Amino acid sequence: MQKGTIGVTTDNIFPVIKKFLYSDHEIFLRELVSNAVDATQKIKTLSSVGDYKGELGDLNVTVSINEKAGTLTVSDHGIGMTAEEIEKYINQIAFSGAEEFLEKYKNDANAIIGHFGLGFYSSFMVSKKVEIRTRSYQDGAQAVMWSCDGSPEYTMENIDKNERGTDIVLYIDDENKNFLEKSEIETLLKKYCRFLPIPIVFGKEQEWKDGKYVDTDKDRIVNDTTPAWTKKPADLTDEEYRKFYGDLYPMMDEPLFWIHLNVDYPFKLTGILYFPKIRNNFDINKNRIQLYCNQVFVTDSVEGIVPEFLMLLQGVIDSPDIPLNVSRSYLQSDSNVKKISTYITKKVADRLQEIFNSDRKQYEEKWDDIKLFIEYGMLSDEKFYEKAQKFALLKDTTNKYYTLDEYKTLIESEQTDKDKNLVYLYATDHIAQYNYIEAAQNKGYSVLLMDGQLDVPFIGMLEQKLEKSRFVRVDSDTVENLIRKEDKKEVSLTPEQREMLTTVFKSQIPTVEKAEFMVMFEAVDETAAPIVITQNEFMRRMKDMSALQPGMSFYGEMPDSYNLIVNTLHPLSQRVLSESETACGNELTPLRTQLKSLNDEIAKLQEAAKGKKDEEIPVADKDALKNKEDEAAALRKKEETILSDYAAQNKLVRQLIDLALISNNMLKGEALSRFVKRSVELL
Repeated sequence: MQKGTIGVTTDNIFPVIKKFLYSDHEIFLRELVSNAVDATQKIKTLSSVGDYKGELGDLNVTVSINEKAGTLTVSDHGIGMTAEEIEKYINQIAFSGAEEFLEKYKNDANAIIGHFGLGFYSSFMVSKKVEIRTRSYQDGAQAVMWSCDGSPEYTMENIDKNERGTDIVLYIDDENKNFLEKSEIETLLKKYCRFLPIPIVFGKEQEWKDGKYVDTDKDRIVNDTTPAWTKKPADLTDEEYRKFYGDLYPMMDEPLFWIHLNVDYPFKLTGILYFPKIRNNFDINKNRIQLYCNQVFVTDSVEGIVPEFLMLLQGVIDSPDIPLNVSRSYLQSDSNVKKISTYITKKVADRLQEIFNSDRKQYEEKWDDIKLFIEYGMLSDEKFYEKAQKFALLKDTTNKYYTLDEYKTLIESEQTDKDKNLVYLYATDHIAQYNYIEAAQNKGYSVLLMDGQLDVPFIGMLEQKLEKSRFVRVDSDTVENLIRKEDKKEVSLTPEQREMLTTVFKSQIPTVEKAEFMVMFEAVDETAAPIVITQNEFMRRMKDMSALQPGMSFYGEMPDSYNLIVNTLHPLSQRVLSESETACGNELTPLRTQLKSLNDEIAKLQEAAKGKKDEEIPVADKDALKNKEDEAAALRKKEETILSDYAAQNKLVRQLIDLALISNNMLKGEALSRFVKRSVELL
């Protein structure tokens, strides 16, 4: 028997492994099974090139549990090892600079294992003793057993072993007895080994007999050695693609379509990416792409390999150019990873273009499901935008679809304003904004439906990308002003009439939660609505953006700002003005005369104080100015009270306001009930 000390430069590697790798201790099974698969593939290769003349025999890898002995064993019939090879590959661990490295990567178990090639040593995370029983494929090779109890000392002795290959026997320690449970190992094999290229045996197939399941003599293979992504696209049917998706995601709806990745240069990459139905829950379904290295599961946290917007996809990527023990820092710096990311973006864009070109009808039918994904890509990836602008669609309120170029051609004759800007009209709620949409369509305009989760930033991006173009929500102004073809008509109201109508209408606007109204006047057209409520485009967009960007939350706290636009050319608006002047004229005329006189005196006092410092103005003048301003304020308040009291009795004023509010779906509760009663009275 040979005894020795494992060649490490730190006193004891094993406490380090236990301490720093404990959070990821389950990966020991992945490492051991992967090593067994590698050994098996090597013997197949040696046989295929004639360097091994013997019978290959059973090439399965077997995982077995012996609860009584407290062991977990991983067995293969691969190339095996000689005593010299154990000395070289197991007993010599280059571990210089260990302390510094471990401190740097103490939260990243994969980085530690991958850095030092410690795959086999991960077994000590769960074991109090590990044995290697192995026999090399070489003629006349002596079988040996290596044993270590988690200290730097090991023993190695010759044993009898009839078959070529290696058994790794783990004596599971007391803290990790869960790895002696069949269900635990089955879960780990499914997670890490379900697509390995060599059959993995765990237990026996079962059958129903005498009222219970019993083992048969047939080995239970737990993996699929030739998953769909390893095959050529020409060899797969649509049904097989869908079945593979169902195997990966049993609870999901069928995918919309898929992309089969297959590239050999400048890196090797295979895989299948599926477009799921994402709708509006895209945050929930991230981390659904599984990364494999030669069919060994690595991770489903694929940030860095897959562009951010493609995280909405689902499926599998397999690349031997990404190491099995992959760390986040590696992903961020590796040039191969960046090339893979660029390639995947290009491949996805090419596939979408291909589907659009070959079956536009099907593409349009699925647009509402993939719109969020494509907009996300165009917003976050410039190269994807360049390709996607050819197959990104805009949908109008009549459910017709257009590419960006098609829509520009459609609207440029009718929707170009006096400054030669192309105006894209859009709605966000087909039902709530129906009146505005109908008014725009009656003018010969097309209206887009932009009701998606990312449409607000998408609109902002298009305004930057498309030359001399702007997007205007259909309810942001009167229909005549949405696309200004000529200068506005003058509003022929005196300042007194403006003040009168402002007070009359503003005093009767019911309280709407988190909303403020500003009364404005437009000389629109006598056939247009007497009053229209619009919302400022800029402020509304800021509020919409605040819902998506936490840094803009202060906009979300601000009240909504609306314009109540009075059409001064409409007969009903003119009637309100005429009746207000008639009803309130006798009371208002003397007040206005007094107010004019006071304003003249205030102006003189202000002129006299102009250019003087505060201490240079006589106290008497200051007092006089304040008294006059207080008198003027009191008169204005009195004027406002007269008009407000009158307006409160004028059913026409309130009816016009309520009609405008109800067109915006803003009249609710008691205010709506009063409107209904008033409508009956007026009828």
